Amino acid sequence: MGNYFGRMYQARYLSGMVAGAMTESNTLGYVAAFPIPEVIRGINAFTLGVRAMNPEATVRVVWTKTWYDPATEKEAAKSLLDVGADVIAQHQDSAGPQEAAQERGVYSVGYNSDMSQFAPEAHLTAPIWNWGPFYVATVEKVRSGEWQAEATWPGLAEGIVDLAPIGDMVPQEVKDQVMAKMGAIKGGERVFVGPINDQDGVLKVAEGETMSDEELLGMTWFVEGVIGTTQ
Repeated sequence: MGNYFGRMYQARYLSGMVAGAMTESNTLGYVAAFPIPEVIRGINAFTLGVRAMNPEATVRVVWTKTWYDPATEKEAAKSLLDVGADVIAQHQDSAGPQEAAQERGVYSVGYNSDMSQFAPEAHLTAPIWNWGPFYVATVEKVRSGEWQAEATWPGLAEGIVDLAPIGDMVPQEVKDQVMAKMGAIKGGERVFVGPINDQDGVLKVAEGETMSDEELLGMTWFVEGVIGTTQ
C-alpha cells in the first residue's frame, strides 16, 4: 500500500498573498474545520502569505469542527465579519463562507475548487486540487510494472495543487507578484523558511533554516499573526 496527499499549503500561501494585498481593515478571517496539522499548516501558510504582502495584517481563526456544514460555516464567517474581517478564507468544503462575504460586500478566498460562481463579487481566488496528473502517472506505473509502495507528497510543481483564476478586482501588479512566487515555489523555493515566530513571538524556525517535511506534517502551533487557539 502507498499513501499520497498534496502540498496544499503551497497554494494557500499564494492565496494569502492575494488576500493580504486586498484587505483594508488588516483583519482577515479564517473559517477552519478541525485543529489537526493539515489545517493548522494551511492557516500558517496562508498567514505567511498575507504578511509577506501586509506585515500589519492578522488572521483570526474560528473552528467549526465540521468538514461540510454550509449553515454552520456561513455563521462562523459572519462571526468573523462582525469583528472587522474584510477577507474571509476557509478550510471547509462548502461555499457558505463565500456567500457570507458577498452578502457583506467584502472579499473571500475559497477552497477545493473555483468557488467564484457562488460569490462572483467577493471571490478573490482559491487553492484548488487537481488529482488527474497523479492518477494518470500512477496508472501508467502500474501498467508498466514500475509501481512501488511509497509515501508521496506532490505539490504545485507536479500540478496536484494550484490556484484558481484570480479575480478581476485584484490589481495586475499583485497578480504578477503572486505568479512570480508560484514560479519560484515550483522551482523549489520553500514556504516555511526562517525566521518564523509562533503567535507568542517565540522563534520557532531560525533565519535561513527550513522546516522538514516531518516537522510540517506534525505542525501543531500557529505562526505570528494568527489570532486564535489550536484547540
